[in-house]
Amino acid sequence: MKLLSVAIPSYNSSAYMRHCIETLMTGGDEVEILIVNDGSTKDNTAEIADEYAAKYPGQCVAVHKENGGHGDAVMHGLMNATGLYFKVVDSDDWVDEEALKKVLDFLRAHKDDGLDMLVANYVYEKEGAAHKHVVRFPNVLPEGKIITWDEIGRFGYGQYMLMHTLIYRRQLLLDCGLTLPKKTFYVDNLYAYKPLTHVKTLAYLNVDLYRYFIGRDDQSVNEKVMISRIDQQIRVNKMMIAVTPLSKVENAKQRKYMRNFLEIVTCVSSILCVKSGTEENLAKKKQLWADMKAEYPELYKTLRWRPLGIALHLPGKAGRKVMIWGYTVAQKIFGFN
Repeated sequence: MKLLSVAIPSYNSSAYMRHCIETLMTGGDEVEILIVNDGSTKDNTAEIADEYAAKYPGQCVAVHKENGGHGDAVMHGLMNATGLYFKVVDSDDWVDEEALKKVLDFLRAHKDDGLDMLVANYVYEKEGAAHKHVVRFPNVLPEGKIITWDEIGRFGYGQYMLMHTLIYRRQLLLDCGLTLPKKTFYVDNLYAYKPLTHVKTLAYLNVDLYRYFIGRDDQSVNEKVMISRIDQQIRVNKMMIAVTPLSKVENAKQRKYMRNFLEIVTCVSSILCVKSGTEENLAKKKQLWADMKAEYPELYKTLRWRPLGIALHLPGKAGRKVMIWGYTVAQKIFGFN
């Protein structure tokens, strides 16, 4: 069994996927690299996947499938993985090679200790940005030791354990019943949320492992693209809401983190509806909150009357301007989008 399986969802990725693969290959034979060709048609993504699988049969695996979107590619990677632990690295991103070595050292040393989830830092490699914003957690998570949720500190705004930070025990992903919808963007939020209900132990390494490239006009996280796909953002948002009533999450610190994560995703959905400037999308924002109120009244009450929830319901055009201003300030501070 490999120590770590890494799925690389790849769709028309020939321009940059080699760099991603090469950085992961520095992990050696302990790393299984699953290059998932998600029905690419416009370039030679499939050929590159086959090339690496043929040249490095003990390390690289080519997985070919019909186009089903990012989440479906992740699921195919998971179903074909054999490693003890599992990670996703998108084909236009990459990993820091020295940080990868430290991650593998830690996983190897603790492979029999029942670790459910390993957290590492990620860096926004934003196109044209002089300053590379790094999301770290040393003020929240003790470094280099396996802990429970009881031992975590207080996460600040902007400190979220997104897909980029996470390495899960593979069996945990199977046991939690993780399913990611086809033909839907933004499922990385669901990937970083649903398995948490099964995570009992976690650890943190203060290394800048994941390099998250952001800035191409066609990227799914480009704001204009996100607005055009607002229905998909809301769909994932609703799936997160439905994962489990937070009142059933026994650990208070775990419950608080999950609430805050769900809150920020709902905030993004709402703000994008507002920024679009259309009555149709404003109605979708209203419906999102109305559905939450009808189906999960306790959760609705919690999120609606927290500061973000209050801000998201400021009335009229003036209220919408305040929302957009706050979101813009947050973008500059935290470096997203």
